[in-house]
Amino acid sequence: MAETVVSFVSNRLATLLQEEGSLLGGLRQEVQLIKDELGHMKAFLKVAEAKEDDDPRLQEWIKQVREAAYDIEDVLDEFVLRFAGYRHHGFCGSLQRILKAIKSSPARHQVASEIQSIKSRIKNISELRRRYQDEFGIDHRVTGSSTMNDSRRYSRDDALLVEEAKLVGIDQPKQHLISKLLEGHDHQLKVISVVGMAGLGKTTLVKKVHEDPEVRKNFPVRAWVTVSQTCDFPKLLRDLIRQLNKDLDKSVPQSIESMTTAELKEFVKDFLRRAGRYAIVFDDAWDVEFWNEIKFALPEGNYGNRVMLTTRNADVAPASCTESQDYVYKMEPLSIEDSWTLFCNKIFKGNRCPAHLMDVAKAVLDKCDGLPLAIVAIGGLLASKDVSRIDEWEKIQHSLGGELEGTGKLERVKRILSLSYDDLPSHLKPCLLYLTIYPEDYLIGCYRLINLWIAERFVEWREGMNIEDVAYDYLSELISRSLIQVTEVFYEGLPDTCRIHDLMREVILIKSREQNMATVITRQPMTWPSEKVRRLVIHSSSNIPSKLGGLLALQTLNTIDASSGSVIVKEIGKLTQLRELYITQLRREDGKELCSSLVNLTSLRELSIESIGKGDDSEIIDLNHHQHSLSSSSSCSFLQSLRMLIMCGRLETMPVWITHLQNWVKIDLYWSGLRAEEDPLEFLQHLPNLGGISFCGSYQGERLYFKAGGFLKLKRLWLRRMEGLKRMTVEEGACPHLQRLILKQLPLLEDLPWGIQHLSHLQELGLCEMSSQLMEKVGNQKEDSEDYRRIAHIPEIVIARPRGFCPVSDELEPCRWEILPAQGSDAPQFRVVF
Repeated sequence: MAETVVSFVSNRLATLLQEEGSLLGGLRQEVQLIKDELGHMKAFLKVAEAKEDDDPRLQEWIKQVREAAYDIEDVLDEFVLRFAGYRHHGFCGSLQRILKAIKSSPARHQVASEIQSIKSRIKNISELRRRYQDEFGIDHRVTGSSTMNDSRRYSRDDALLVEEAKLVGIDQPKQHLISKLLEGHDHQLKVISVVGMAGLGKTTLVKKVHEDPEVRKNFPVRAWVTVSQTCDFPKLLRDLIRQLNKDLDKSVPQSIESMTTAELKEFVKDFLRRAGRYAIVFDDAWDVEFWNEIKFALPEGNYGNRVMLTTRNADVAPASCTESQDYVYKMEPLSIEDSWTLFCNKIFKGNRCPAHLMDVAKAVLDKCDGLPLAIVAIGGLLASKDVSRIDEWEKIQHSLGGELEGTGKLERVKRILSLSYDDLPSHLKPCLLYLTIYPEDYLIGCYRLINLWIAERFVEWREGMNIEDVAYDYLSELISRSLIQVTEVFYEGLPDTCRIHDLMREVILIKSREQNMATVITRQPMTWPSEKVRRLVIHSSSNIPSKLGGLLALQTLNTIDASSGSVIVKEIGKLTQLRELYITQLRREDGKELCSSLVNLTSLRELSIESIGKGDDSEIIDLNHHQHSLSSSSSCSFLQSLRMLIMCGRLETMPVWITHLQNWVKIDLYWSGLRAEEDPLEFLQHLPNLGGISFCGSYQGERLYFKAGGFLKLKRLWLRRMEGLKRMTVEEGACPHLQRLILKQLPLLEDLPWGIQHLSHLQELGLCEMSSQLMEKVGNQKEDSEDYRRIAHIPEIVIARPRGFCPVSDELEPCRWEILPAQGSDAPQFRVVF
């Protein structure tokens, strides 16, 4: 991780010396020295980080390097903000430079003083580097891991995960549990608990049982609830109510949002009593108290209802299974035969293990003790090695030999997962550690995740590649190493949502704390860290620190509940180093205070604002304040740094300052409900770098008009749930680089956008749940028709309706697609995508 930070800072210093060298003046020599020393450290860090666990002195030295690099980055941001980036010409430009020079003299002195201080620190750290390099006999020319070797034979582009269809050793326990579910008296509630340590595959097994056709037939009312360690019980009950209503095609009562816990329990109990025979899974129950709470919401009835629990806590199972008909199933590790099958499936895609690797493979597998998670984790690591080089495999074996001799299997699996992390190339380590910002068991949106990586500058540009494609490559490699698990995919296998295993999350939480990557606040009591907090994650609004504004080095605040009032919003304005800010539950009356705070956030790259309430009941987001300050053309304005804006909640009008976002690349508007006279396109069309637009319930008007010369860099456009939209027009010269157009749930739009033939770069047109007239028109075209000629240039047209919904949010694209067949012999051959 330290190597990654040092690499990033070194590159920024090189850019500064090249592009802004004249502005450095007398500081140029100091900056060059810092850059050179960091270069020497970078070469040493690659191997020092691999040895840090063996020596506390190396750990402390690496920490000093990391913190110094962070401080350099802060000074660079300050310098660029105050002095760099001015390219104005003429009288106005000269006047601005004179005024800026007058104002900046004290600031320049401060920056110079900070650079001198860092230079002194870097010299001391370099002295230690030379001493340790000699003492440990480390050659800084060693290049480290060969995991990125392109010659590896058994690596795959797709995820090297254990697919459910290919699981081993699961058929017998699955059939056993199904028989236990179906047997017994029909008038009694039966509880089945599956218990075992983390990594044994309890969730996977129960999921296969829950989705079995025989189980589905016998239990028409079904739900799956993930409990997790920090259980929000009212939220869990509301989630259960939503699932049950959705399973029976019923609408969810709005009243549940205001119910107390006792009222929610009674609501669930009454619902289940009337619904019929049910089977509910509570996955990952951590303590007995959870069962003591939830059992009062579960009626026994006369239907033979069933409840299944998975838990790693041996006390939960007997507490939940107190009746004679209840059953506790203890999950056992895989047999030697099944372990070997899984191991070979993982690494050799089901083929035989090469003879020269047989001994070392069996030695490694023996250390995994039949734990599927450990086998998959170590298999993902070995799959990245060259099978022709036995020395690489032996290196892993010897590392495991010392790592896995601890007391207890959980600690041993943690060591294995740590080894997988340690083996990552430097550019992937911060990407993995960044996942600690998400709560346990959270389903992570992949597109959102890669954009966060980009905003954090973890993703390096590659020649000839889009930055998002590079980020997806990062994600694919983490998936292929089995460090991230894909939960849902779009068509063509593109990951849509993902998660991280509980054990892996524990490992990277430790790493994250050690490296000051992120500070996570949950409902649990915590000791406030004494060192600088660079990223603060708050999972509970009840635990927000009273002196939030004192975290001056904080760069990421994700996510903060603003429902407590303007005090928290005002504190945000003191966090001048913030790059990412996610605010939820914003009240209308706090909009003015938020605008006042935004004026100070001159490094902000990503801003997400969600108002109190949902849909039509949400409060208005009012950000039309401090217009003069927010619309300032100064490079010190956050308008110069912002790249992404997400707003969820009603808008009376678009914020006027949006037209000044010169570097803005993406906007998402959810449930804005803008009136017809407040056309959002008028505010957005001339933004020079806007590349992505997503509107969902954002506009009430009947027409969207894309004018010539507008949206010159727009590549992706999603329009959804705008029930009043009847017509779209694209003038020639508008959106010249649009590549993807997705139209979903626009019931009054009965024709394709007029002028769609002008979108010469359009690669994909998606139509989902549109009007029957439009769907029929597109699906029944003849090659000599005018409509056919309008869309003949588009390589891929997806005509779809959802077959089930995404479990994460109804606001997302469908997770699966069902293609409507084309009609007629002359119909165009639309590509079938699943």
